[in-house]
Amino acid sequence: MSLKNRLGFTREPVYLIDGSAFVYRGFYAYPDLKRSDGFPTNAMFIVLRLLAKLLREEKPAYLGFVLDGKGPTFRHALMESYKAQRMRMPENLAVQIEPLLEGLGKMGIATIVSHGVEADDVLASLANRFKKDRPVVLVGADKDLQQCLDENVYLWDPSMRKEKLVTLESFRTHQDLVPGQWPDYQALVGDKADNIPGIPGVGPKTALGLLKRFPSLEALRDGFERLSAKEQTRLKPHMEDIFLYRELTRLKTDCCADHVCAQLKINQEDMSAFLDFLDAYEFHSLKREFARDDARDTNASGHKMTGTFVEPVHGEALPDCAGKQVGMILEGKGVRIGLEGREYLFDACSMSLVTALGTAQSIAVPSLKDVLYHHRLWYLVPLGTWFDIGLAEYLLDPEERNYGFERIRDGLSGELDTHPENPALTACRIGELLTKRLEAGDFIPLMRELELPLIPVLVKMEQNGIRLDLEAFAAFLAEVQEKLDQLTTAIYQEAGTTFNIRSSQQLAEVLFDRLGIVSRKKTPGGKPSTSVQALEALADAHPVINSILRYRTLEKLRSTYLEPLPKLVDRENRVHTHFNNLATATGRLSSSKPNLQNIPIRGEFGPRMRGCFIARPGYKLVAADYSQIELRILAHMSKDPHLLDAFARNEDIHARTAALLFDKEPEAIQADERRKAKTINFGLLYGMGPQKLGKDLGLTLKEAKEFIARYFSALAKVKTFYTDVEKRARAHGSVTTIAGRRRLLPDINSRNANLAQQARRMAINTVVQGSAADVIKKAMLAVDRDPLLHKTGSRILLQVHDELVLEVPAENAIEVGERLTVIMSGVYDLDVPLAVDWGIGDNWAQAH
Repeated sequence: MSLKNRLGFTREPVYLIDGSAFVYRGFYAYPDLKRSDGFPTNAMFIVLRLLAKLLREEKPAYLGFVLDGKGPTFRHALMESYKAQRMRMPENLAVQIEPLLEGLGKMGIATIVSHGVEADDVLASLANRFKKDRPVVLVGADKDLQQCLDENVYLWDPSMRKEKLVTLESFRTHQDLVPGQWPDYQALVGDKADNIPGIPGVGPKTALGLLKRFPSLEALRDGFERLSAKEQTRLKPHMEDIFLYRELTRLKTDCCADHVCAQLKINQEDMSAFLDFLDAYEFHSLKREFARDDARDTNASGHKMTGTFVEPVHGEALPDCAGKQVGMILEGKGVRIGLEGREYLFDACSMSLVTALGTAQSIAVPSLKDVLYHHRLWYLVPLGTWFDIGLAEYLLDPEERNYGFERIRDGLSGELDTHPENPALTACRIGELLTKRLEAGDFIPLMRELELPLIPVLVKMEQNGIRLDLEAFAAFLAEVQEKLDQLTTAIYQEAGTTFNIRSSQQLAEVLFDRLGIVSRKKTPGGKPSTSVQALEALADAHPVINSILRYRTLEKLRSTYLEPLPKLVDRENRVHTHFNNLATATGRLSSSKPNLQNIPIRGEFGPRMRGCFIARPGYKLVAADYSQIELRILAHMSKDPHLLDAFARNEDIHARTAALLFDKEPEAIQADERRKAKTINFGLLYGMGPQKLGKDLGLTLKEAKEFIARYFSALAKVKTFYTDVEKRARAHGSVTTIAGRRRLLPDINSRNANLAQQARRMAINTVVQGSAADVIKKAMLAVDRDPLLHKTGSRILLQVHDELVLEVPAENAIEVGERLTVIMSGVYDLDVPLAVDWGIGDNWAQAH
């Protein structure tokens, strides 16, 4: 349903598009799109595709596309440093602007390029004028546009995977402000994206509190004497500046006085010229899409047809496949093959079919994993012949999360010339399209040498499973259940009432209404939170809190592991997890149904829990894991001399870091100092900021910032590395790992400071953690292919982050452990040694 129908508009709305935002988003989201002569077309393609979707679904009568013009604006005159940190528009983007404006003109869409003001000022001015007569939909995501919201003005971003719609009502609810207060709020907190400093020490919570008491900056200035002494000290030096900051962030509403709504009327009379334009820039899929839309407009039924349906042939022998492109779809026990414009149906997999397909140049399938589970004969097809469509799409866009065949097919529908009811031919065509994109992004080596060969390894691991000690599970469950019963009684006594402890709603009523405990954290809906974090912050408020926290720990152990896992075993008491190779943007594997990567390692229950996973009779478990692999990758990539030297000498890296931070000899470092060094060593890799670091280490925000500064002063090359990663991410809109895996970061240059900061954290995390994932995957391949391990009958059972667990004959356990160390430490040649720890045991706890 269109937006105007959902919102119940009675007059035709005008759609005003923040063109600059979508131009940049498209440029960074799809960096590989180019014309055959190398001319970049990524930004143009994404914008045109967005507009095609908007025209098709909304059928707007009035639409305007607004772009930032060149040169400074009045804001630069007000403050020289305004947006000073912003990079110039990349040349590959700049050359697309004029062709884009040309294409939009041929498309019948009015464009406005701002001069002396920003595109947002134009949008605000037009919205302010047009809202008197009709609804206005601002199409964009810039938070500053929220100040334009009104009863008749909406902010809508339809381009994300989940659309975002902000109305006046939703803004008031979530922001606890009225739109007119947004510039005042931004002036107080600042805006890093625009280089607006704000007031030091004033964050969102403080700013909202001030604006509740003083609804504007003028009211704050006039009521200054009513502020506390601490507030006065903080605000006084900046009272004049905040009015300037507000002027920088407040949008003008008096621009474009000569623009009237009639100028924004859609005019699609010159469609043939637009189609020629699409041809010129090789936007063939968009051309088919527009042609299809045009045909639908003249088709009373409106039925979407693509290509010509081909009647499948059943039971005939497959023609010669040698050197040809093939598509294959599994249908129950049967198989559907697409080859040279024909489809063939077979009731089952057979040796003759496998032999024929084994000569093909490429067989495109939705999921190779599903194929290998379908029949063991498929293993006879050379691995390099398979093309996994879901895997290819994952490598191109690891953030998508849905790599199902239908979703990929629908996403490429504009580029397909096959009928939906010919899925095998469609698979073949999709394989050809995605191969070209993989080649353009230089992902073929990553797919062929690492990701595709890993799939058979994962299937074997899933089929192997791992044995459970059911008696140990039962005994452990009984103990935990007894403790839960005791805690339940204690909680009822401490609370003075009985209630469902597992119910968040009932728990909140008891804690905050009955016992009068003051909540410190809220849920997104504004209610008092009963999350673990929220309760930990209230640990001293009442004895029942600690009892509830203990109850939750034990209850999670019972409900997540002890009770369900024994119900999932097969006849040999083995449980089989599923390893997901298309689930994480960093390239790490995940585990589900059940998740065995979340089995506790340390702590009170870790060893006991892992002790319930055992080897079969006559065998041992051998566990081998990389020691501090992410810090070793950081040392390799940053070339920091302190890290390189510490790892080369096999020193305790956290003690060595602590020695630098606290200016001591390593042997003089205390346990607490080492803990702090360890926290910051790993924390910065995962994007930890000073606030979280301060909380974890018991430091004030100021102390945490000083601690981080001291860390980067001592490890200067690490700081340089982090800065370089961020620069590359901003320049390319993506980062890559050691094996060439790419993660797109379209928000790295966002004008939304929170999104940009999140993208910066992702950049560092992806480069290091993603490279660690590359290393462990390469190790899995090497272990699976090793002749000695094959000879001993060793089998990989589990991969848990940086650890591999194998089941091996007891007499070969030591030999296998030693061999694992050699294999895993040699898969990559880094500037520091890849250290491997390993152990042997009858159960996982002993082996680890």
